[in-house]
Amino acid sequence: MFRELLRKKKQLTDAECIEILKTTKRGVLSVKGDGGYPYGMPMNHFYNDTDGKLYFHCGKVGHRLDALRADGKVSFCTYTEGYKNPDEWALNIKSVIVFGEITVVEDLQKIEEITTKLSLKFTEDEEYIREEIRLYAKNTLLLELTPHHICGKRIQES
Repeated sequence: MFRELLRKKKQLTDAECIEILKTTKRGVLSVKGDGGYPYGMPMNHFYNDTDGKLYFHCGKVGHRLDALRADGKVSFCTYTEGYKNPDEWALNIKSVIVFGEITVVEDLQKIEEITTKLSLKFTEDEEYIREEIRLYAKNTLLLELTPHHICGKRIQES
């Protein structure tokens, strides 16, 4: 069902893909939007080693949720900041695409647990995180992406 990477030498290992999903802070979540048009939006994410799923938080209304109610199949793309070799203009990056299906997490305890872990990617201020979760967790929607296929590759912009 999922296409194989054409340039096999550039393919990342499963472990490299997981490491990128764990360390990058954001990517683009794409859904099937209005009129069948793709709708992609930047999203913060958290990869959970325990269950192998990705999590996103968002508000409880909007285009994204309308699209997900109609069709939970999505793709998520993220990539590293990259680097340049000395005396080269080309940027070298690693990218990962996850294909899967999103469901909504209803369990408030899990919402608090995952949003805490997600927040720790951005700040180590645990008191701030606790207060934000106390104030907003009940109004936060947590999306759980179950991967069906993960692939990644090395890219050199030349």
